[in-house]
Amino acid sequence: MPVEIVMNHATFRKAWRFDAFVEACAAAGMRRVSIWGNEVAEIGLDAARSRLRDSGMRAFGYNRAGPLLADTPEKRQSLMAAAKAEIETAAELGADHILLFPGGIADGAKGLEAARSQTTDACAILNEHARNCGIALALEPLHPMLAGDRTALCTLAEANRLCDRLGSNAGIVIDSYHVWWDAELEAQTALAGSSGRILGFHVNDWLVPTRHLLTDRGMMGDGVIDLAAMWAMVLGAGYDGPIEVEIFSEHWWAQDPDAVLALALGRCAEIFSGEAAR
Repeated sequence: MPVEIVMNHATFRKAWRFDAFVEACAAAGMRRVSIWGNEVAEIGLDAARSRLRDSGMRAFGYNRAGPLLADTPEKRQSLMAAAKAEIETAAELGADHILLFPGGIADGAKGLEAARSQTTDACAILNEHARNCGIALALEPLHPMLAGDRTALCTLAEANRLCDRLGSNAGIVIDSYHVWWDAELEAQTALAGSSGRILGFHVNDWLVPTRHLLTDRGMMGDGVIDLAAMWAMVLGAGYDGPIEVEIFSEHWWAQDPDAVLALALGRCAEIFSGEAAR
């Protein structure tokens, strides 16, 4: 049976606005898309809801709740209020989960201890809010190179431990770009799966050399990640959801978006199913 493919709007962020992105994915035969709060804010919640409904599409992932870290309680309170509002918007749009984005180390801070503590405290509050709104909170460990400016949550082991503390409703999105290097990848994927925590599987590739920490991700098959092996791990852990394509790339943003969409679908078919992906 063909694997379901979901496109993340970030893959086309400089070419397609919300309407064009949703319409293109619907025309390609997809049923769900992952969306971003800034794009929803640009056209308004009601319009975004209408575009999804009229195209027969549903929201899968919603980016994002955060940033959350700041150097004063007042700033943190303001950020938390904004994150709660994003959770409410994601729930209004019927998204499966909302991605947590802690953000970088607070101004003037050194090391990661305070960032980890603030992230844990914020997650507990936001997970309860998400539960009350009827949407899952997704933790996404990012590559350690991003620990200073994007998140102190860098491994699947850390995400699993945090989920243990948070209890029900919190889960994990596994992004190939961020965790492929981890020697504990298979064991931690299995642990996440045994608890029913895997909410999504994001795909892209690691290029050698990588020229930018954030915006030089590769098209699947162009880099060094064994994506087929990772997918087997995720499936073996009990995940039965879609594969989500999320490519932050100045190169691919500059290409024709229709061609990028077709290429991404083709690569997914080659790597993950051997059949035409739908």
